[in-house]
Amino acid sequence: MGEGMRLKDRTAIVTGGAQGFGEGIVRRYVDEGARVAIVDRNLAAASALAAELGAATIAVEADVSSDADVARMAADVAAALGPVEILVNNAGVGHTPQPLDVLSEADFDRIWAVNVKSVYLTARHLVPAMKAAGRGAILNVASTGGVSPRPNLTWYNASKGWMITATRAMAVELAPFGVRVNAINPVAGETPLLATFMGEDTPEIRAKFLASIPLGRFSTPADMGAAAAFLCSDDAAMITGVAMEVDGGRCI
Repeated sequence: MGEGMRLKDRTAIVTGGAQGFGEGIVRRYVDEGARVAIVDRNLAAASALAAELGAATIAVEADVSSDADVARMAADVAAALGPVEILVNNAGVGHTPQPLDVLSEADFDRIWAVNVKSVYLTARHLVPAMKAAGRGAILNVASTGGVSPRPNLTWYNASKGWMITATRAMAVELAPFGVRVNAINPVAGETPLLATFMGEDTPEIRAKFLASIPLGRFSTPADMGAAAAFLCSDDAAMITGVAMEVDGGRCI
């Protein structure tokens, strides 16, 4: 449950918010008093979550790699819920483990569009209002792969390393405007991307994966929600430009 109402009356956007880590962040934000736009390509899933969570949420269909979609989404959310104070760039895609020199160009372009270009597009359409208001918090969901990459996920790892550097650069540039920018680095969790990263989901592969995590379990959506609520709340008013591992010690 929530630790109170740290995000009371604030409007938040969570991309990729219909499932996985994004859903965990949406649920925690609602617990903390926020109005939340659940932005996802899967409108049916976003709408089902919004129906469950009630009047504090809306479902918005958008492809975060499309400038036109992000522009429309930003305008629609502000009109429905008020000025956006919190942006969580959670939408992301992966690829199955494979050598870096055989990944298809189409797969590479998809990773770049969703994991990298989306951060630029949401900034383009949401940062101006945050600057004008003199406040805001942006959270980029990166990955332990951006800090401690493993073989055969090279281009995914690289996209998350880009996201971490973007976070730090954004934080420095936007600090004078009162806008904080942080990232969280989850280790793989019980989300739709898990099987993608592992290649196949078998007890043996899971055991090998878990052996690399000192706390001995996967990241959960609730873990991400707790970290995301803290970093975008006033409790973290002095924190900007960090990429916080939420990984059970995986990167040590």
